[in-house]
Amino acid sequence: MKERFKIIPEVFLFLIKDGKILLSRRFNTGYEDGKYGLPAGHGEYGETMREGTAREAREEIGIDIDPKDLEFILTQHRWCPDKNNHHARIGFYFIPKVFNRIPNNAEPQKCDDLRFFRLDDLPLNIIPHVKAVIETYISGGNYNEFNWETRQNLG
Repeated sequence: MKERFKIIPEVFLFLIKDGKILLSRRFNTGYEDGKYGLPAGHGEYGETMREGTAREAREEIGIDIDPKDLEFILTQHRWCPDKNNHHARIGFYFIPKVFNRIPNNAEPQKCDDLRFFRLDDLPLNIIPHVKAVIETYISGGNYNEFNWETRQNLG
């Protein structure tokens, strides 16, 4: 029997204050180093996407968020053409209704800058799929497909 298609779940935090969004510059991770992204990570076995987002917020920017206080804002379905492992990912994006402290860089070994950027003036060195999802959010959308034009004959 043919194995079913699998997809990798990701969780992302939109922390917006005064028209600015919190971005972190990746450092020493092996993926998009030197570019800005959102506090994020993989959804893990046995946790909801809200729980995963709250976990990543605690791990990466040192803030505690009750998963119930995370408002779902959009989904991104993206194609990732790797050298030998083409795959798809689905990203779940949330905004906290409340959070308890000022964010700080809780992972300096993986992040060398953490700051707020105006939504209408994002850095040039932003991860492309993150830029696309922020643009979708700004335009009022709740779903984004990214990079699917790069897929080749899969079958």
